[in-house]
Amino acid sequence: MLRALGHIRRMRGGAQSHLMRCADGNYYVVKFQNNPQHTRILVNELLATGLAARLGLPTAPVAVVDVSPELIRLTPELCVELPRSRVPCTPGLQFGSRYPADPHRVTMLDFLPDDLLCQVKNLGDFAGMLAFDKFTCNTNGRQALFFRPERIGAATAADFPYEAVMIDQGFCFNAGEWNFPDAPLRGLYSRNRVYEGVRGREAFEPWIERIEKNITDRVLHQLVGEIPPEWYGDDLDAVQRLAEQLLRRKRLVADLIYSAKATTRRPFPNWP
Repeated sequence: MLRALGHIRRMRGGAQSHLMRCADGNYYVVKFQNNPQHTRILVNELLATGLAARLGLPTAPVAVVDVSPELIRLTPELCVELPRSRVPCTPGLQFGSRYPADPHRVTMLDFLPDDLLCQVKNLGDFAGMLAFDKFTCNTNGRQALFFRPERIGAATAADFPYEAVMIDQGFCFNAGEWNFPDAPLRGLYSRNRVYEGVRGREAFEPWIERIEKNITDRVLHQLVGEIPPEWYGDDLDAVQRLAEQLLRRKRLVADLIYSAKATTRRPFPNWP
């Protein structure tokens, strides 16, 4: 658990998260329990990001962040903006996703033009993230940030000036509903360019195999045990049912990817 020390700025997005400096010296994007989307969003972020990390996908490290009542009282910006009012953020344990670098020194981009997008070092991980988003029924489009590492060798910097980090797992498991209304276009990144390296099922097979082998009952039990009970209203049975559904869904991933391929959008332009 980390202690929040100070507020940097409000972030964009429906969850109204905040960038905060924490006691380990790093910066975290913090989502609060009383965010406008749902308290379960925090569960989704911690659980889904933990699962993605076990597959080797490029997600940011996450943590439970303790935000004190005093810090909220002294920081008017730490509030939730509603249509007709502003209410203070709830103190206590919140979800935090580590910012990939010092925000005062490194610019994070949520868009790259095509001539730079095709040079992203880990562009192939978008295929793995799609397999994961199908597995978890992410009902939002895939969100990613791009950044240039602070220290990188000259030759690599010329060839791969940016890296991608996958963010925002809050709408996995259909946000606060915790069900799986699968649809062919769900979970796809908005631009087909990231899937140009997909030339067949083999692009997804290593990721499907990892889902089948790495996502076990033991792993889910461990991750569930790390979730603060107040995030799921002390309804442990609901979280356990969610975990059981995930174990059953492992066999569906390949078919869900084929459903995306068959759409008129044609997300994989080089897969005949």
